[in-house]
Amino acid sequence: MKHAKLRTVSNPTPGTDDGSDASTQTIVLPWWHHRGNLISVLLAAIILAAGAGFVIGERNATPQPNAVDIGYLQDMRAHHEQAVEMALIYIAKPGTNSIFHVIAKEIAFGQAVDIGRMIQLLREYGKAEANESGTAMVWMDHPAMPLDRMPGLATPSDLKSFIAAKGSEADKQFVALMVAHHEAGIHMSDFAATNAATSEVRAMADASSHTQQGEIAELKKLLAQI
Repeated sequence: MKHAKLRTVSNPTPGTDDGSDASTQTIVLPWWHHRGNLISVLLAAIILAAGAGFVIGERNATPQPNAVDIGYLQDMRAHHEQAVEMALIYIAKPGTNSIFHVIAKEIAFGQAVDIGRMIQLLREYGKAEANESGTAMVWMDHPAMPLDRMPGLATPSDLKSFIAAKGSEADKQFVALMVAHHEAGIHMSDFAATNAATSEVRAMADASSHTQQGEIAELKKLLAQI
């Protein structure tokens, strides 16, 4: 920061009247008396204020997640995990329909990717990566229930029968279980797509709903053909 020179003055030598032996002295004023320094400080203040305003504005413009965002991510994670499990069970079965195998692989991959994104968002929001309460659906207009009894989830008995099924019977059970699973998932996703606070969760829920609707239509069509 530059110091400002105000002026140079003469100090007469004591005992003289005309100042012929005068010495000069330069008075150095504080930095704020220098016009260039003041302009620099002003510009810096403007830049800092603008930057702070942008950050605050961005923060205020980004909605905080609400109960629907968090509940959907946690409960749908558990819902998706069973879909991946059923798809992998079916893929491992010999003598089943090859076209259904392709669909099962798409479901396993697509929902596994969704699960990863759900975990990432929950971390970003500072929330638990899974529903640790044991109670599901409280974020919806739906009666609370145990997490493992969410609509669309196959029961232990259903899974036992599915694991034992072979051939065309395995095909039929796979379609029946996955259609019921997807229908419930669509109901959850449609609610979140409308009621979640964050655009990220709304977009994810909307995409999930449309994807599962398409898979239901494809599964039913193929089952009717075979």
